[in-house]
Amino acid sequence: MIDCAAQLQAPEKEVMAMSGDSDLHHIVVVGGGAGGLELATRLGDRLARRGKATVTLVERSRTHLWKPLLHEIAAGSMDVAQHEVNYLVHAHWHNFRFRFGEMIGLNRKDREIHLAATFDDDGEEITPKRSFTYDTLVIAVGSVSNDFGTPGVRQHAIMLETPDQAARFNRKIVNACFRAHTQKQPVQPGQLHVTIIGAGATGTELSAELHQTTRAVVAYGLDKINPSKDIRITLVEGADRILPALPERVSHSTAQLLKGLDVDIRTGAKVSKVSSEGVHLESGELIPSNFVVWAAGVKGPAVLSELDGLEVSRSNQLVVLPTLQTTLDPDIFAIGDCASCLNSASGQPVPPRAQAAHQQASHVFKQISRRLGNKPLQPYIYKDFGSLVSLGKYATVGSLMGFRKGNNLQIEGYFALLMYLSLYKMHQVALHGGGKVFLDTLSRLISRRTLPQIKLH
Repeated sequence: MIDCAAQLQAPEKEVMAMSGDSDLHHIVVVGGGAGGLELATRLGDRLARRGKATVTLVERSRTHLWKPLLHEIAAGSMDVAQHEVNYLVHAHWHNFRFRFGEMIGLNRKDREIHLAATFDDDGEEITPKRSFTYDTLVIAVGSVSNDFGTPGVRQHAIMLETPDQAARFNRKIVNACFRAHTQKQPVQPGQLHVTIIGAGATGTELSAELHQTTRAVVAYGLDKINPSKDIRITLVEGADRILPALPERVSHSTAQLLKGLDVDIRTGAKVSKVSSEGVHLESGELIPSNFVVWAAGVKGPAVLSELDGLEVSRSNQLVVLPTLQTTLDPDIFAIGDCASCLNSASGQPVPPRAQAAHQQASHVFKQISRRLGNKPLQPYIYKDFGSLVSLGKYATVGSLMGFRKGNNLQIEGYFALLMYLSLYKMHQVALHGGGKVFLDTLSRLISRRTLPQIKLH
């Protein structure tokens, strides 16, 4: 029987040979999230550009969006088209290759990754099954929502894992408002109710954004809807407070702000199931909701447990050494949400945050450079600079670490907002450089005055 994967691998090798770099060190980065794209960009600019290696980014999407922005896309306060990065164009500008496809397997002996075929909306094949070789592999495929086996979540709740899911949720909310405005009968209980399960940063920020955007949609002319009566937002959290991973005083400040926006906060509430009627709690209470968002936890994608025996954790993340190499293969690194990593300094698990992915991308770039120079690798040390939560136009709160050892500083207001915005700007600078980001920011400040504040289509 003919090995199709081997056949499909050959043209890729031939292209490398024709371009004169077949003998170079091949670095493959799988996953174009914050960490993966920043790493591929730096590797392309620093190593591939100087002829020291070839760099390939493999990603199942064609465009990149910074994941912490998903709640704004879902609420309609941000247009995804204005913030997404096209992988193919970005790769061309930064000296690396982009390969469209999803990793479905790995052969560690032959150092190959296997990609599934891709298809368009009509079912026509775009790219066939393919295999690519590597000398160093970096897996940065992120995470997926963890429903913990809760009945009905997959059927009746919306996950916010991708820009497409966030945009679809926004369209459903806008369509529901139009439907409620034009129907003959009054708005029914639960018809315009949104229940968000999970009061971490994503769920909390989404609740505030939805309060703002749903009222803006109504204000544009859907005057048959009474926002204070017909629109209801409920935030459900199993812990005894919202934002359980953040300092208690930040959690308290945020809860007070949300209550002022009439967000119904349910803490210590365990979800038993989700149905077409709404959210069922273990207490027996039903929260009627036409829209349910699941934001209660993350785990590694299913493919990670099928990568030729690589060790995974209970949450299906790749277990890595202090150097961020996988425990069973020194040629494979893992970064970001898909990596189960302990902080070398504290021994505590590194949280799945954007700042961790950014730091890990920088660390792995240095370690790959050291590998090419036959130098020993160094351990990764996570530095927690604090956490910030944006409640839309209403407030930004958070805590900053590192001012004094063992202490953190709680911040609110305009300074907190500037710090929150700077996180995204740091990511943009890592991708595009300071000059381009400055011009892009300036153009957005001008164009936003001519566009509606809320995305309505």
